[in-house]
Amino acid sequence: MEHLIEVRNLRTEFKQSKGILKAVNGVSYYLDPGEIVAFVGESGSGKSVTQYSGVQLIPCPPGKITGGEILFEGKNLLDYEQNSAELQKIRGGGIGIVFQEPMTSLNPVMTIGDQLTEGMILHLKISKAEARARAVELMKEVGIPDPETRLDAYPHQFSGGMRQRIVIAMALSCDPKLLIADEATTALDVTTQAQILDLMQDIVRRRNAAMVMVTHNLSIVARYAQRVYVMYAGEIVERGSTSEIFKNPRHPYTIGLMNAVPGLHDPKDRKLIPIAGYVANLVDRKDQCAFVNRCPYATRECEEGKEPVLQPIPGEEGHFAACHRMISKESKPERSFGDTDRKYYKGEKHFTEADRILEVQDLKVYFPVYKGLLKKKVAEVKAVDGVSFDIYKGETFGLVGESGCGKSTVARTVLRLNEASGGKIIFNGTDITKLSDVQMREHRRNMQMIFQDPYGSLDPRQRAGDIVMEPMKNFNTGMSRQEMEERVKLLFELVSLDPAYRERVPHEFSGGQRQRLVIARALATNPQFIVCDEAISALDVSIQAQIINLLEELQERLGLTYLFIAHDLSVVRHISDRVAVMYLGQMVEFADWNELYSNPLHPYTKLLLEAVPVPDPELEKERARQIVQGEVPSPMKRPAGCAFSTRCPYATEKCRTEMPLLREGKNGHKVACHIVNR
Repeated sequence: MEHLIEVRNLRTEFKQSKGILKAVNGVSYYLDPGEIVAFVGESGSGKSVTQYSGVQLIPCPPGKITGGEILFEGKNLLDYEQNSAELQKIRGGGIGIVFQEPMTSLNPVMTIGDQLTEGMILHLKISKAEARARAVELMKEVGIPDPETRLDAYPHQFSGGMRQRIVIAMALSCDPKLLIADEATTALDVTTQAQILDLMQDIVRRRNAAMVMVTHNLSIVARYAQRVYVMYAGEIVERGSTSEIFKNPRHPYTIGLMNAVPGLHDPKDRKLIPIAGYVANLVDRKDQCAFVNRCPYATRECEEGKEPVLQPIPGEEGHFAACHRMISKESKPERSFGDTDRKYYKGEKHFTEADRILEVQDLKVYFPVYKGLLKKKVAEVKAVDGVSFDIYKGETFGLVGESGCGKSTVARTVLRLNEASGGKIIFNGTDITKLSDVQMREHRRNMQMIFQDPYGSLDPRQRAGDIVMEPMKNFNTGMSRQEMEERVKLLFELVSLDPAYRERVPHEFSGGQRQRLVIARALATNPQFIVCDEAISALDVSIQAQIINLLEELQERLGLTYLFIAHDLSVVRHISDRVAVMYLGQMVEFADWNELYSNPLHPYTKLLLEAVPVPDPELEKERARQIVQGEVPSPMKRPAGCAFSTRCPYATEKCRTEMPLLREGKNGHKVACHIVNR
């Protein structure tokens, strides 16, 4: 049987000053029409390079495809020149690509209509009017409202979810038979992610196309993929059906990935077990197992043997693994992956009024909107509109909600990086809302922030040691240069970084190491309170597990308090003591973690939890779920009543006209909903 696409023994290399980097080393795979196949693995495993090699989008030089075959509908794509007209037809017509970051794959100075029609006019040879009519149909298909008028809008006038829908529409515009989704939903919140992936799954089924899903999110794989290829160090180390891979992983790396993923139904005391160590140097690689330096099951045979090849697992049809030992989840490792119990989880925490470190009272943050030559104020964006909560010493307070709901604005305002338009922020008994910058200095050393993008928040020209030392100088801690150097060493050790790395600059660190560096900097002034603003969202599952464990350990050792903001509800459940849910600038539900996750009351919270995929294919098949539809309304055009009434499946006339108040029920569970509180 001829497959839609079949890749045989693909090899891609990059020439570097230190030698040849074998980024893809003998990869073979196939896809059939109607299939969704996932490629999983950590950053740098070769997932994306494999897919871009398939359509010859590797920059050459320094990259070069040195071997193999890529058969698409029976034609070998490597027979074509990289930028030949024949290959361009296949890229735009037969194969569509949805990239990770929609804003960088859309032209900011072209209208959406022009970008959608450009490829259709070129590949389908149709008129501009026909292409525009087809663009309207595509926008309807991907769920963009009022497409006739929005065709003339520019990318910046759309939300992140809508921009990703436009990129999908572009990828589908010429009826491709293969869709490549490269981390297409990594940066999206859980509801938008579910909408986008459900849409792509539906399109694949209706058009009898095929889709390659490149991701490090195993929960997404469990929900959407039929087959899985696990990649490590440029090679496929395991492949098989999704249910078989999750039920019975046979490669140590796959088992390690499973151990690192938090689940929505995990016991609270379950410890995430990251994969220790780093990928071996792939420049001029040796003929041995690439995972041997990190493998807890490795024996002398593994260390002395040659590189293992994919072999079929006896009795498991279609299941292959590249491992000398053919282990399973029940196999006893030679050395431990780590303790299976959470060392720093001490059970439920109990707080008194004396423990309160932060009190936010009726916080409002409004941003003025100016128009015209004279910059006349015409409106206000109510980013945060009357939010109140307390945080206690030693607590992790989770804050969740979709993009644009006001989470980060709350965090930045609490740290006085934004000015409050109303309400109070009381930190350690002092109202800091109206303090001047000079008055705030004594409080700022006790309040720090860990940002979402570690690379963007580090000075690329400074040495790592100077970056961590800078806050000590800033706040005039009274320490001598030698004392500061000693503290920098201690901080590096505290976050599990080698103190010798102090001489490095940020680009010489991996993603996980950069996040550790940001944490070390945040700890430099010995703060009491730290805001973690999407601090783990962009990290691989294994690195994510390391950072979560590190945050828990530091909290226990140093008595830290966290405001933890994330869109991954599984992670929030794992780490938080209490959780607040925000929607369009307001708090709609608030409770301790167990009460909120076991008994969600607000329709929005229920829909958020239903949208969260779990890393279990069998459980995913049985789950009845309802995806929240539509987009969060603009804060400038908020509904008259309940902000969620435009998307709520249970909304009544009262919901649309009267704003509900946040009321407290049993077990301190607060909810703002007319239906629940009647």
